[in-house]
Amino acid sequence: MDAPASPASTWPTPARALRSNFPRGSYLWSVRNAQWRALGIPEEDCEKPKIAIVNSSSELASCFSHLDQVAVELKKALRAAGAVPFEIRTAAPSDFITGAGARGAYMLAARDLITNDIEVAVEGAQLDGMVCLTSCDKTVPGQLMAAARLDIPALLVPCGYQASGNYQGHHCDIEEVFIGAMHVVSGALDRDTLVGMSREAIRSPGVCSGMGTANSMHIVCEALGMALPGSAPVAAMSERMMADVRRAGARIVQMVWEDLRPRAILTPGAFANAVRAVLAVGGSVNCVKHLQAVATEAGLDLDVYRLFEELGAEVPVLAGVRPVGVHSIEQFEAAGGCQAVLKQLVPQLDTRVLTVTGRTLAADLDAVSVRDPEIIRPLDRPVAARPAIVVLRGSLCPDTGIVKTGILERKTRRFEGPAICFDTSDAALAALNEGRIQPGHVVVMRGAGTRGGPAMGGGASRVVFAIDGAGLGDQVALVTDGHLSGLVCKGLVVAEVAPEAALGGPLALVRNDDPIAIDLDTRCCDLLVDSAEMQRRRAAWTPAPPQFDRGWLQIYRNNVSTPARGAVLVK
Repeated sequence: MDAPASPASTWPTPARALRSNFPRGSYLWSVRNAQWRALGIPEEDCEKPKIAIVNSSSELASCFSHLDQVAVELKKALRAAGAVPFEIRTAAPSDFITGAGARGAYMLAARDLITNDIEVAVEGAQLDGMVCLTSCDKTVPGQLMAAARLDIPALLVPCGYQASGNYQGHHCDIEEVFIGAMHVVSGALDRDTLVGMSREAIRSPGVCSGMGTANSMHIVCEALGMALPGSAPVAAMSERMMADVRRAGARIVQMVWEDLRPRAILTPGAFANAVRAVLAVGGSVNCVKHLQAVATEAGLDLDVYRLFEELGAEVPVLAGVRPVGVHSIEQFEAAGGCQAVLKQLVPQLDTRVLTVTGRTLAADLDAVSVRDPEIIRPLDRPVAARPAIVVLRGSLCPDTGIVKTGILERKTRRFEGPAICFDTSDAALAALNEGRIQPGHVVVMRGAGTRGGPAMGGGASRVVFAIDGAGLGDQVALVTDGHLSGLVCKGLVVAEVAPEAALGGPLALVRNDDPIAIDLDTRCCDLLVDSAEMQRRRAAWTPAPPQFDRGWLQIYRNNVSTPARGAVLVK
């Protein structure tokens, strides 16, 4: 395809120097011009801002199946704003699809692959800015991490949640299918019912419709100031979402000319705001490590885990969206979504921070109103006064452990019982079916951390739901160095225990019948074994052989940092 040349006198004069532009006739200018002319890009467009559309489109999962259509509209908006769009692709992990291999290890490991995919394409080509089409759980933090690392003008566009279905007269979504599948394992649900649920649960493209990790992280994008105000949550492919896409196309070009970069937005105050927003909606526990990863990539010396500890006492739950509460994501969106949550939180927020609008958060929120204060409550009338996410420490988790408490008042906030230990989810499920997991047990699942899993694969969520299906949800606790699906909000589960077992953390030294105490009020999780015995066990301990020691998972395992740094591939 040929494109006519234009005389140099007709080329526009850039408002500022763009890093993508090279002297006319130089090596880089010439070879790029040759490539782009073959793509039908006019020569004068070589002087315009060049914007990456980061697209994780995939036909493997409904989470990503609509993104090609979104990219088409975004390209139109970018061209109308005077830019040249370049669509690039990244990995597209969906927990329910990508979790089939390697015991789920590819899910978290793909997050950092996305970050590096973006770096190679955008930094290698020296593009001027990027618009990231965010969708399922790992694409959102992966894209935020890339924005923080590259520090070029960047804007994230939440691409919406899926419509749920109805089965036998009841609401049915992917959460019910996930829970139902494990209830089948424990005999609490028949298989035909599960098959029927699976046929009706998802009625459109988009991410899981509950306040799982994807919708929680979409809210994080806006609360951090990295998405346009009012863009989260949103129904996938709705007119409102497409209007956000067009707004993003126009705004990113302005950001390039303004040289407004992520590290001017991703300040400690912005992270505190995002933590408050997650706490206020009872969001996914996975937001903790993802926010820590973004802070690490931004070069900040910031302890996000400590922020959740400190702010948890101050921020009540203002919105109870499924699975943490009874309201739907559609009701939450209609009530005002993230903007309304931030408006209710204004007395606690740092409203001086910048957002992608180029204004302060205070200016962005000035005219915002809460459309339904019963769905998104004020601070003095919360859904729940206690935090829905609690960070624990203690002799079993000297660094951290995380509990999603939910919003219902628990019958007991302290649990003590004997350990029953497993190295795989399959072994735990077999023990459950055989009746070996009894009321009062603390189920220990280990070897599922960032190194041991690797990438926190291991299926702890399956065991949690199976225990629930067996009717033991309130009678058994679970402790693991693995992570949980953002949809998990059942039972007393301490996840992401650190240091992990593969690194010789105390979890590796637990034996059957060891007493373990978990106290949500004192925020402690302790192994009640005397220090002399622990020293003897440590001296005899040897690490388990590494799992999946080849390919991408080997690279990940050999280079991943601890959760305290966000489990990023940065030593």
